[in-house]
Amino acid sequence: MAKILVSSCLLGCAVRYNGSDVEVDSKDFNWLVDTQEVVPLCPEVSAGLPVPRAPAEIFGGSGTEVLAGTARVIGSDREDLTDQFILGADLALRLCRDQDIKFAVLTENSPSCGSNFIYDGSFAGVKKKGVGIVAARLRKSGVLVFSQHRVGRLRDLVEISRSI
Repeated sequence: MAKILVSSCLLGCAVRYNGSDVEVDSKDFNWLVDTQEVVPLCPEVSAGLPVPRAPAEIFGGSGTEVLAGTARVIGSDREDLTDQFILGADLALRLCRDQDIKFAVLTENSPSCGSNFIYDGSFAGVKKKGVGIVAARLRKSGVLVFSQHRVGRLRDLVEISRSI
């Protein structure tokens, strides 16, 4: 059994900016929840952001650039949330290190958790290739990050490693 960090909103917790969760209806995600040791985390809430809150997007790049100091996380209310989002990423990494977590399933499109796509910073619903801040921080530290749409790949990896 693998220990896997999972975005709380994927597990039915109403922690997203608008007080909702993200419904995941897939055989592979059900396998994950039923057979692996799931460690839930919402990095934004753990960093002290309220629910609900203004939506936030990354301006000037992706999570990698936020961590490098060349991009910012801005709320639709124009509040700079960069420090809170970086704190959330640091808390996620600390949790992975403290609990020896090697895998994460994070919510696609999120400025924190997106692993393949994020919103482009225009608040117009436009997505672009890129990673969120937590995904960037975890990957840089060796944690394998997957979106809720790619749990099948994680399942294959866990099952292969178990048979070795």
